[in-house]
Amino acid sequence: MQNLENILQQQIDIDSAVILKLISCIDLTSLNNTDNELDIIKLVNKANNGYKNTYPAAVCVFSNFGDVTKSNVNSNINVAVVSTCFPTGQTIQKAKLFEIDCVNETNVDEVDIVINRGVFLKGDFEYVSNEISEIKKRLPQKHLKVILETGELKSEENIKIASKLAMESGADFIKTSTGKMNVGSTPEAVYWMCQEIKSFHLESGLKIGIKPAGGIRNLKDIMEIYKIVRSVLGEEWLTPKLFRIGASSLYDNLIKEHETRFGS
Repeated sequence: MQNLENILQQQIDIDSAVILKLISCIDLTSLNNTDNELDIIKLVNKANNGYKNTYPAAVCVFSNFGDVTKSNVNSNINVAVVSTCFPTGQTIQKAKLFEIDCVNETNVDEVDIVINRGVFLKGDFEYVSNEISEIKKRLPQKHLKVILETGELKSEENIKIASKLAMESGADFIKTSTGKMNVGSTPEAVYWMCQEIKSFHLESGLKIGIKPAGGIRNLKDIMEIYKIVRSVLGEEWLTPKLFRIGASSLYDNLIKEHETRFGS
């Protein structure tokens, strides 16, 4: 397996198809404290309009906007919501599970949860694993993305342990960050997570998705991630079924890049 430095030094021809593929993998996101239904409808309209017949993979919002988003978004675009005391993950477990039960009653397609990093860093991996497993059981028809908050886990060892734990506990995707902390997605974290996804696939035969999120704003940022995913996991992972990008400003910036390079 190539090391990270060599991967990032790769030269890739960024043609129209690459940019459009990246747009199609975006979870177009609004998770602002001041969000209201008017803001969410505006976001949904942006997603529905798409760009050159390319649409984001999903719209990601707070769970209270899940059904209104689902009612208004194009059928080819999924709806994802955040849950389990996002972004801290710090609350009574019974409250988390009740929230998940409420989310399961909605029509959303995907649920992004966040692990309790305090419990993880204390070394109680069993607690974290059991919590993810119980949440997965309560969401039988919805895809589960597990946010590790890699900027707070910090070390390679912690990120790899958390990645493996989440996958073994039922995650359909593992995700770098909530986007609410000082450190979001980094090339190092994505690289380590991809290594664990590859190992898990070789052992189990299961393909787990990856969702980098947090601080991914421009073409340079996302191309670093693209190179890592392609090099470690292969082209087959570079589809919305296995690769998502949690972003808000990136969507508009990729459209601007495409228009600058190839015309509107």
